[in-house]
Amino acid sequence: MDDHRTEVLSAKNLSIGFKQNRAARCIAKDLQLALHAGELVCLLGPNGSGKSTLIRSLGGMQAPISGSVSVGNADFHTIPPRQRARLVSVVLTEALPAAMMDAYAMVALGRHPYSGWFGSLNAHDRERIEWALTAAGAKTLATRQVAELSDGERQKISIARALAQETRVMLLDEPTAFLDLPRRVELMRNLRDLAHREKLGLLLSTHDLDLALRFADRLWILNQQGELIQGYPEALAMSGDFAKIFESESLDWDPAIGSFRAHPESCLRARVIGEGVSALWTQRAVERLGFGLTESGNTAFTVSIKNETSWEAKRGKEETALGSISELIEWIRRQDWTT
Repeated sequence: MDDHRTEVLSAKNLSIGFKQNRAARCIAKDLQLALHAGELVCLLGPNGSGKSTLIRSLGGMQAPISGSVSVGNADFHTIPPRQRARLVSVVLTEALPAAMMDAYAMVALGRHPYSGWFGSLNAHDRERIEWALTAAGAKTLATRQVAELSDGERQKISIARALAQETRVMLLDEPTAFLDLPRRVELMRNLRDLAHREKLGLLLSTHDLDLALRFADRLWILNQQGELIQGYPEALAMSGDFAKIFESESLDWDPAIGSFRAHPESCLRARVIGEGVSALWTQRAVERLGFGLTESGNTAFTVSIKNETSWEAKRGKEETALGSISELIEWIRRQDWTT
């Protein structure tokens, strides 16, 4: 059997929301979705679109308004809580309790569905805890007090605790929120590798579009209208779905670079002539400084890139040779563009 087509979690006709003045407020309705073994899915969407509510509803922490959530062939919301914890693990954005407990003991709580609160840990439990700490990159944190850990370190412990539960499904709400860029990349790579190697179904919500495009096997995008758009990252990037959902008066989606561009407030335009990495970063610098890019027509100035150590800026009849992109930026900032 192809593990990548094995559904480990699914939802049919799912409507999610919350109680408001004794009435149910629906955020998204009639969702049809499936999470497969061996894949990392990233959940994207604007603030307020319902990403956290969807994570909580799929994880059994919040009852759906209607519809069903299944794990394997079982209706998830009819399963006793302890059994649920053997099927699905959840990592939320809330901070870990900072009680007098070391990180190893916190991760060991992930074995509670098997041992109970007062149950002793057997050899398999300890083996699983050690594996989880290593897999989450938290091995060196095991003996430290949770209260002494940074936000990023606590996030690693939260993930290790979820891995210790030994579930086939793992749901994570903004797991990279407290991490710096290198740690975010490391975590996303580790989660993708874990999903593939251990045949886990991993769903995580994130605002980091770039990392989602780089590491996710599939994307789910929840828009403000409560619609869930699903597909491979490259297909959604090319289809214009990102533009429809995330574009604003100040941002444009550029499929050529797989990212958003800020609209310059100024009506002034500049032309950048050149290729390669130097041209790319020159274009970004020019846009950051408030100029639009153009290939023809009236321009405030033109930049020609000769090589990695040679730029030429031309404004009117004046031509200026520059030895680095830093010199170019300083030249642009010195000019009086009101005349």
